[in-house]
Amino acid sequence: MFVDTKQYDVIVIGAGHAGCEAALAAARMGVETLVITIAKDKIAHMPCNPAIGGLAKGHLVKEMDALGGEMGKAADATGIQFRVLNRSKGPATRGTRCQSDMHEYSLYMQKVLQQQARLTVIEAMVDSLLFSGSQVVGVVAGKIEYFAKAVVVTTGTFLNGLIHRGEQRIEAGRHGEPASKQLTLSLAGKNLRTGRLKTGTPARLDKHTIDWSQTTAQWGDEPTPTFSFWNIQPQLSQVCCHITYTNANTHQVVQESLHRSAMYSGAIQGIGPRYCPSIEDKIVRFADKDRHQIFLEPTGLDTEEIYPNGLSTSLPAEVQLAFLQTIPGLEQVEMIRAGYAIEYDFVFPNQLYPSLESKDIVGLFLAGQINGTSGYEEAGAQGLMAGINAALLVQNRSAFVLGRNEAYIGVLIDDLITKGTNEPYRMFTSRAEYRLLLREDNADLRLSKKGYEVGLLPKENLNIVEEKIKQIHALTNRLQEIKVTPTKEVNQIFLKQEDAPLKTVVSARSILKRPAWSINDLRKSELISQQLHWNDYWESAQEQVGIVTKYEGYIARQQQELKAFRYLESVKVPSDFQYRGISGLSREVIEKLEEYRPVNLGQASRISGITPAAMSILQIYLKNHDSMQTKAS
Repeated sequence: MFVDTKQYDVIVIGAGHAGCEAALAAARMGVETLVITIAKDKIAHMPCNPAIGGLAKGHLVKEMDALGGEMGKAADATGIQFRVLNRSKGPATRGTRCQSDMHEYSLYMQKVLQQQARLTVIEAMVDSLLFSGSQVVGVVAGKIEYFAKAVVVTTGTFLNGLIHRGEQRIEAGRHGEPASKQLTLSLAGKNLRTGRLKTGTPARLDKHTIDWSQTTAQWGDEPTPTFSFWNIQPQLSQVCCHITYTNANTHQVVQESLHRSAMYSGAIQGIGPRYCPSIEDKIVRFADKDRHQIFLEPTGLDTEEIYPNGLSTSLPAEVQLAFLQTIPGLEQVEMIRAGYAIEYDFVFPNQLYPSLESKDIVGLFLAGQINGTSGYEEAGAQGLMAGINAALLVQNRSAFVLGRNEAYIGVLIDDLITKGTNEPYRMFTSRAEYRLLLREDNADLRLSKKGYEVGLLPKENLNIVEEKIKQIHALTNRLQEIKVTPTKEVNQIFLKQEDAPLKTVVSARSILKRPAWSINDLRKSELISQQLHWNDYWESAQEQVGIVTKYEGYIARQQQELKAFRYLESVKVPSDFQYRGISGLSREVIEKLEEYRPVNLGQASRISGITPAAMSILQIYLKNHDSMQTKAS
């Protein structure tokens, strides 16, 4: 066995979306980092839909960007169509999404990793982890031992990956790449509990064999929305996506072949994603639906491949072609590659601290699909946090944790470690209790200072945010100062169908709070815009003022709700706290608390099965425990 003589600080296993963010974060924070990937040309590969963002997922991307992550910049630089979903709804539920050029996205990330200081990328298969007692000290890859103070595992779907296509079984991490079979044994050897999950992907279609005249065009938004707060503009040509629908004939072909689906034949043991069902699941679970919407999305500018979003399947290739050719516009379609389902190992995430470090193995961090999540965005967010915390561990600094009240990233990680998952976890805005405070548009205001303080976000980026905050305060004050007198001419300008005439002298800010008014209305009105000097303020600052003013009452209510939340989060539970022997706690509650080992009362309250009565008892005992500790010291 050859030993690499170089000592690294952090080793990252895998260079998918979680691995890229973890490696870049650690290296940018000043620690020597090694990335081990099976194939360098597959760095940040998009094996499923080449798209970034969407509902709630866009929040994660913008939060990563605000902290100093790379996904938002990569998406902006390589996106070929950008849209804001839920634009007609409130700002808390809107989500930016882009269709990406999958080849260019991967090339972008390859270049960023290659040029990053303190970051080394090698090509190898990791066989096992190296331990010293209860601490990880390195890895074995290609008969070479690499040593480090922290290891971040981001293996995606590669752990014992098994591809299913009808009756066909292929051991693989994804199409054309080998599965990792030994690493699961290394994890299991340290008593980390693992399970099986499943995900899938549809066939790739030849765009020249599609009759586009039978589909509905869907263009991106103008002006083009972006993810990054740092003025990264789209660099590629923008394209059109198209919409079509399944029909009764499609459903009949699928129904008649269900016995050949790996999902329905019993061949797959892992649980699939509830919110991204295969076409077989759609036909069975939603039998009352006459049709299902299909998005035909390009996978790049210089490729023939079209991704039929909504048609993931584990049916045999010939059945896939048969049902595809029943869909309007696809009657003569040809497949470039058939779809498949993939089954893989994951680690139950309730075995992790909020930092994503293992509770039982010092220095071992897990991020991405290995923790039971689905999606590039969920993976990237975990990778970023794991990379930050691995670097902080090396630097002997406290862990960096985001609360549920601070970020969607905090909601994601808290859900995983507190509630666990037995199906691929997907982020939704409904998972966030304080979503009016955690909007896409204010991610920089919430998180950029934190990113700078941990050593990840550059000072020049923080300067941009601080200037924006100054503008927000100045514009808010200016709106309050400007008074509007209710003359006949004023009401002719301001009166809308939904509005009553102004009766008294009011501030421009009070007009903005009326339901029918927006910041754009004030910007267009000569009576106010001349006094406000709109051009002196950034559009992003104007947007913030408009949202915060209009939703001021609701925001204040959520701030009040946060007080009780913050108190419970502030009451820490010692890692060695003994639950057995506490009078009044049931056996079920004790077992749950011992299994999850919550770090504070807030986390304890969110564990399934922990009752309000148990919380009251626990709170009293913790208070007494703290008092005794104080006296002893």
